[in-house]
Amino acid sequence: MRRHRYSETVRDLFSETVLSVDKLIMPVFVDENLTGTRPVSSMPGISRYGLDTLPGYLASLEDSGIRAAILFGIPSRKDHDGTEAYNPRGIVQKSIRAAGTLNKLVVIPDLCMCEYTDSGHCGILNGNGVSNDETLESYKKIALSYAEAGARIVAPSGMVDGQVAAIRLALDDAGYNEVMILAYSAKYASTLYSPFREAADSKPAFGDRKSYQMDPRNVREALREMELDISEGADIIMVKPALFYLDVLARARSRFDVPIAAYSVSAEYSMIMNGVNSGLLPPGSINEAIVSIFRGGADMVITYFAEWLARNQPV
Repeated sequence: MRRHRYSETVRDLFSETVLSVDKLIMPVFVDENLTGTRPVSSMPGISRYGLDTLPGYLASLEDSGIRAAILFGIPSRKDHDGTEAYNPRGIVQKSIRAAGTLNKLVVIPDLCMCEYTDSGHCGILNGNGVSNDETLESYKKIALSYAEAGARIVAPSGMVDGQVAAIRLALDDAGYNEVMILAYSAKYASTLYSPFREAADSKPAFGDRKSYQMDPRNVREALREMELDISEGADIIMVKPALFYLDVLARARSRFDVPIAAYSVSAEYSMIMNGVNSGLLPPGSINEAIVSIFRGGADMVITYFAEWLARNQPV
């Protein structure tokens, strides 16, 4: 077997997994309260962008070879019902329009309410719990506002039952049949989201999200969630987090013949990047981590390393 490994050229020839920048999706935080940029303290190298600097940043991502970015908005106003999430002049809607001049970069708006509700939860509260069906009505409004702004893919992430079917029906009824749904199908109630919650200002004001996000102990449940989303019209399904849930990803790949995304989340990024920056890990650890996700079965990877890989490790 060593004949397959004797030089870099030969190793590349026999490689089974290809890490390509075309398959990477860069998360981007856009802040309605901000002019310029603001670093995220818990995520070295990651910043929030004001609407004034966002178009230039997205253009730089496009120039680096990245072909997709997923948008998270931080609004100037929050309320009980998260109404800014579907404001036609909201921060994400403006961002989608601002990206309209780009030639190759696809912007994918995350569709949730945790950044927009004053509770920090992913839907409309009924007491201390999220009201499933009332939240679906808001999700439909958000999806339509994104489509009207020019989005070609929307990414519902709230783990609310029936969200894919509700959004698909709303889009189709409004004539947006071409808009795809990237569904956060198996989104776990993970401890690995803390840096994201700083970046997106989305920490719950009370409690947690375990009543709607998935139990980390379960795999078969994740497969049922994916199967439901596919039946409801999802074009792409997702496993989140990625590195701590490679077994779930591999099980999904062996079972479903549909495009699968994996989201390597904020703490996965911060742990590795802090290790690289401190010298405890070599930069090659970044490549190895992302390759492991593709090897596990992902067709595309959402990762905060996308820009770093595009600029520092040509792939």
